[in-house]
Amino acid sequence: MIIGAREHRVVTDDGVELAVVEAGDPTRPTICFLHGYPDSRGVWTQVMAALAPTYHVVAYDTRGAGRSSAPPPGRAGYRLDRLEEDFLTVLDALAPYGPVHLVGHDWGSVQGWEFATSPRLQGGLASFTSVSGPCLDHAALWVRARLRRPTPANLWALLAQGLRSWYITAFQLPRLPEALWRGPLGRSWGAVWRALEGTRVPGHPASTLPQDAANGLWLYRANTRERARHPRPDRFARVPVQLVVPERDPYLSPRLYQDLDTWAPVLRRRSVEAGHWLPLTRPELLAGWIAEFVDAVRVGSIPSVGHAGGAARSPAR
Repeated sequence: MIIGAREHRVVTDDGVELAVVEAGDPTRPTICFLHGYPDSRGVWTQVMAALAPTYHVVAYDTRGAGRSSAPPPGRAGYRLDRLEEDFLTVLDALAPYGPVHLVGHDWGSVQGWEFATSPRLQGGLASFTSVSGPCLDHAALWVRARLRRPTPANLWALLAQGLRSWYITAFQLPRLPEALWRGPLGRSWGAVWRALEGTRVPGHPASTLPQDAANGLWLYRANTRERARHPRPDRFARVPVQLVVPERDPYLSPRLYQDLDTWAPVLRRRSVEAGHWLPLTRPELLAGWIAEFVDAVRVGSIPSVGHAGGAARSPAR
């Protein structure tokens, strides 16, 4: 429960209604939270509750999830550039007092990398904390770099990540993944999640999960193959980045972030012995790291990207 939480409905330019929650004083620094797949904004409740007394905190159900409406099924409604428009719409409505500090988990972090590297968001973001979600362009270039140098270590890294990412290929199949999520997988996901994380969190998963997961399959279909085939080599972070890496993440190998210094000129790395869903299993720890990073950026002890000692480096060839 977030004391003093306020609910809003924000309508995007293509007619999707986004369900937004905010708490805290809007004149204080704003921290905006993006949830992942197949979750809704509820994964951030405990983290937001810890930070709301000091900051202005905002989270929303992304299109097709939770209490937000969904666009028609198809790739166009879930492309990353479309999600960027949603984010800008929320910022215009609820963060009018300056740049925001962005925090993303899973697909929320994938989105966050898109926004943190976007020319359109320059000046709109103050920092980015990434939890369990890479930039799709960086991930594709990481794969290509290791294929160009097929040493045993590089091949092992590729194999290890490939085994963790099998479901991305499965999600490209038509109709079957939707049927599984609306049927047996959706009904059993709570038990699967508890087995993966070794804990139980009241209210998770949300009652909307089967439909949220079915809708969110279009995130993978709209973005992963395109970025794998045509990664953009110019996606440099325009704000300081805090990378939080759960060491026992069953979906993402820590090796996937080996080259990240190339793309993030100002980077703080954190590692924790935990599984994928850190916002739910270690909310106090994560809230503390977020607050520490936000405050360090605000007072200048972590420099802005423009004062990081030179321009971002070109990616290794």
